[in-house]
Amino acid sequence: MIDNTDNDKLYRYLFQDRAVRGEWVRLNHTFTDTLNTHQYPQVIQALLGEMMVATSLLTATLKFEGDITVQIQGDGPLKLALVNGNHQQQIRALARLQGDVSDEMTLTQLVGKGVLVITIAPTEGERYQGVIALDKPTITACLEDYFVRSEQLQTQLIIRTGVVDGQPVAAGMLLQIMPDGSGSPDDFEHLATLAATVKNEEIFGLTAEELLYRLYHEERVEIFPAQPVTFFCGCSQERSGAALLLISDDELDDVLAEHHGTIDMQCECCGTHYLFNKAAIMQLKAEK
Repeated sequence: MIDNTDNDKLYRYLFQDRAVRGEWVRLNHTFTDTLNTHQYPQVIQALLGEMMVATSLLTATLKFEGDITVQIQGDGPLKLALVNGNHQQQIRALARLQGDVSDEMTLTQLVGKGVLVITIAPTEGERYQGVIALDKPTITACLEDYFVRSEQLQTQLIIRTGVVDGQPVAAGMLLQIMPDGSGSPDDFEHLATLAATVKNEEIFGLTAEELLYRLYHEERVEIFPAQPVTFFCGCSQERSGAALLLISDDELDDVLAEHHGTIDMQCECCGTHYLFNKAAIMQLKAEK
């Protein structure tokens, strides 16, 4: 039986007798809203779902105020896959394709020679960027390796995508040894072994409390209040207008003439259209 109570929510939890922390998230409407304005192949939808879950979990792990961007850049049919999120668990995503894509393609075949780039931009403090080689078969494996190499932290990521009641769903769990050095590798391995037994119908259909009890009924687990996850683009008429002002007057005149006096700027993430005619552009220039 499917329980929708914890759809589009992220939970943090701690094991009271072991120095290990965890997170769980399930994206339903957030995932659907991201895909609604695009006709991505199924394999690209699944990849974006994995990246959205990973971004949500990473943002919660970092515990900072600001933005995080997780993107794949490559020379294969998938030119770019990008997910942007923030500490309020507002997420958006897009992909750009430059060739034929089939649902049987592996990550390597999709990306070609590429990298996974994580950019962290705190509201206060320095910007950080990490570049991860896509030398493993899944995004999950690449990110686990990143945590071990860069943070020296044992980390387990479980990310699943699928369809429930005819709608796409993406969900995931993160397990991590505490960064203060108090954690036992044996404790982590024990909990990771239990987490690895999770079934799709459990991670897609149970509440967080039910799922954690199912996996860890012999452990004392403290669950913290849920944080809602939502699709949020952030595009606006003002931002689109600012982009237009970067184009020369001659080029703007040419585009206006070509499009019968109106420039239609469509957001890649949410599909919203922003229209500008000659008078609107002149007004933008006057305000600047």
